[in-house]
Amino acid sequence: MRIRHPITVRYAETDAMGVVHHSSYVPWLEAARVEWLECIGQPYPEIERRGIAYPVVELGLTYRSPARFGDKVEVEVWLAEVTARTVRYQYRIWRGEQLLAEGFTRHLVSDSSGKAVRMPTDLLSKLSEYRELSS
Repeated sequence: MRIRHPITVRYAETDAMGVVHHSSYVPWLEAARVEWLECIGQPYPEIERRGIAYPVVELGLTYRSPARFGDKVEVEVWLAEVTARTVRYQYRIWRGEQLLAEGFTRHLVSDSSGKAVRMPTDLLSKLSEYRELSS
């Protein structure tokens, strides 16, 4: 399942050249990922209450075209991989039909202290239902 999470570019997210600073994309990915979990009935706060966290351990972004202050963009997100120990999301950032950036995040399943753990079986099963086999 894919969703598109809308974002309106804020002035504070731009740099001296008037384009969105590369670091501003990372919170957008997080917002889309949290919304995706909400859409599949697994709100992140509930996952955390179970003592599970998904820290980002790897992130990659390729920038294709700049976004600017006031642009309406959408962050497309889907689950590409899920194992008992890791989760990987893929992203595309769009302005209308124009691809602005694409990338991924990989997350380690951990407990609240940061120790790697196995994902609870019921959660693994639920996430697996929504994994996409192709990009």
